Amino acid sequence: MDLVARLRAAGCVYAENEAAVLTAEASDSGHLEQMLARRIGGEPLEQVVGWAKFAGLRLAVTPGVFVPRRRTEALAREAVAVTPPAGRVLDLCCGVGAVAAAIRTSRPDADLHLSDIDPFAVDCARHNVPSAAAHTGDLFDPLPRGLQFDVIAANAPYVPTDHIAQMPPEARHHELRAALDGGPDGVQVHRRIAAGLGSWLAPGGHLLIETAEHLAPLTAAALHRAGLATRTIHDEALGATVVTGISGGEAEENA
Repeated sequence: MDLVARLRAAGCVYAENEAAVLTAEASDSGHLEQMLARRIGGEPLEQVVGWAKFAGLRLAVTPGVFVPRRRTEALAREAVAVTPPAGRVLDLCCGVGAVAAAIRTSRPDADLHLSDIDPFAVDCARHNVPSAAAHTGDLFDPLPRGLQFDVIAANAPYVPTDHIAQMPPEARHHELRAALDGGPDGVQVHRRIAAGLGSWLAPGGHLLIETAEHLAPLTAAALHRAGLATRTIHDEALGATVVTGISGGEAEENA
């Protein structure tokens, strides 16, 4: 069987595209066969080749880390839009630093910080955004006290616990469970972020959280309880939903 046929037989929907990527990345036939075996075994293509595309960037990805999704480009775009000149920005639950990397390209003067519970993802984020300050730990816990952020962008997990089993095997078996599991209703981590916000968000600052469209009211309610005015943005093209909380602002219509 040729490369495309073997990938298709393994259930890879975009077998032709994946075959082209694997061939381009292979140093020789043996290397190609090794990568093919990993992909057929269910490992995400991005982890196999060591990089992922995001917002026109090529980001380092290593085995076991959360692979950035294209829909998160909406979160990055909205974060860029509200980042002031020389603003301080936190990419919370940063994974490999995809949102921070996108912000860096558009706001090179931003003071960027990264935080994630997965040390392997943080290592990738350091590589992808070397100018950012990287912190390893649970949500705000590892951050130096006294910092305030103009923008906090969070791609926190929002898959309900009972739905993890329905996710594609490449996510279930090859990405950190903590990067996927949003608790019983999918919004548990969003509530923890809102409850722990305290003085981390500067007056007039923005907290942006990626969520699912059907969960947006719950995410918005969590931010509202934290004293933030909220708005919800849906991007149909990307299949993305972002809830924004504004410190000291007024609620806006959904977009």
